[in-house]
Parts: sequence; C-alpha cells; structure tokens
Amino acid sequence: MTAVTDDEVNSMEAQLREAMLAGDLKVLDALLADDLVFTDHTGNRQTKADDLAAYRLGRLKITQLNISDQHVRTSGTCAIVTLVANVGGSFDGHSFSGRFAYTRVWERSDGNWRVAAAHCSAVT
Repeated sequence: MTAVTDDEVNSMEAQLREAMLAGDLKVLDALLADDLVFTDHTGNRQTKADDLAAYRLGRLKITQLNISDQHVRTSGTCAIVTLVANVGGSFDGHSFSGRFAYTRVWERSDGNWRVAAAHCSAVT
C-alpha cells in the first residue's frame, strides 16, 4: 500500500467540507467509513448512519464551515487531521454557530480513504 501524502489528505478534507455544506449524501457516504465513530461536542457517540440520517432528514444543515489551523500528520497508510472550524447552520430547526476543534483519523478501506474516527470539542 502506498502512503498517503499531505496533499491527498488536504484534498479529501476539502471534499468532506464541500459535501457537508451541500448535504451531499453520496459523497459523505463515500468518505465516511461504515464503522465510523464520531464523538460530538456534547460527548455523544454518533455512527455513520446517524450522521447520514441527520442530513437526509434535514435535521442538520451546515451553512458556514470556515477552517483554520489545519494540521496533517501522515503515518504509512493512516492520516490524522486536526483543525479548528467556525461552523454555523441549524439542527432540528434551531440555529447554531460556534468554534470547534476537530480531530479526524483517515484510513484506507477497500482501496479508498475514509474517515474512521472523529472527535469534536467546542472552543471557547
């Protein structure tokens, strides 16, 4: 297996950002591992199915997603991304906005790169 490069990871992160803003279920499905574990800013664990359902049902709509302070660490066929994002949108019909720190672990699965784990924390 070929190691992933920082440029490839940055490209995947850009695809993920655009899919989140567009609510593009096809791209999100392709970029998220089937066994994804996402710990949200409240400490709750979400699955890929939970995440996709939130978009599909219109519960989650992201209208702002501005990334800063992104760092990529590659190690063989794994990549770890840390970043800070200003995020805005609505969840269950309630508007939200905030600054959040994210950590994502990308790994190769079936020849494709997917987010296997992610964590989000609110930044004050």
